[in-house]
Amino acid sequence: MSKDFFYPYITAAKMIAKTFGRNCEVVVHDLTTPQNSVIFAINNHVTGRKVGQSFDHLIREVLLSGQFNEDFVAGYETYDHNEESIKSSTSLIRDAAGKVKGALCINYRLNSLSHVREFVEDMMTFGEEYVKPAAEVQKDNVVEIADEIIDSIIKGYEVESLKRKDKIQIVKFMDEKGIFLIKGAIDKVAEKLNTSRVTIYSYLDEIKKENGS
Repeated sequence: MSKDFFYPYITAAKMIAKTFGRNCEVVVHDLTTPQNSVIFAINNHVTGRKVGQSFDHLIREVLLSGQFNEDFVAGYETYDHNEESIKSSTSLIRDAAGKVKGALCINYRLNSLSHVREFVEDMMTFGEEYVKPAAEVQKDNVVEIADEIIDSIIKGYEVESLKRKDKIQIVKFMDEKGIFLIKGAIDKVAEKLNTSRVTIYSYLDEIKKENGS
């Protein structure tokens, strides 16, 4: 995706970070290149996010969250490398045709605020969990978004020339990112890789054995 497309979001990221200070990290993702989605990060000492890395929480904490509505989730809890609490928010970025092309993420380190908890009670409060019925979650375009991410992951490969080990690596990446938690993802990936759902399950079993789980 063109850097020009993301320019307004990068500018907004800089503004947000300057407004809320050095404990506020803001990251912009280009989801048309999922394996290297981070294209901008400011105050990245908060979580250590670097340009060229992939997304981490998009599927589990955002798309499958009971709070996901209107293309964003605000105030969910994540942790930094020291296991300290981070208050995170993520908003999807769509193009003029309504296709998901990226995400803007805010990560705020809370430990610096703990001594004034009363004053920042709102900042310290995580979004209330509202677990939607599975059918309602799917109505939030989660399946469509996942399909677009799957397409973006596979588009860089010449599928006909992929060896078995290459397909396993692709499936492993998707599994790590939570893609297969989405309804219908197994079938979608099998179709895109010109294989069967049984084969995808066998890849996943092999990956689990490699991981010792």
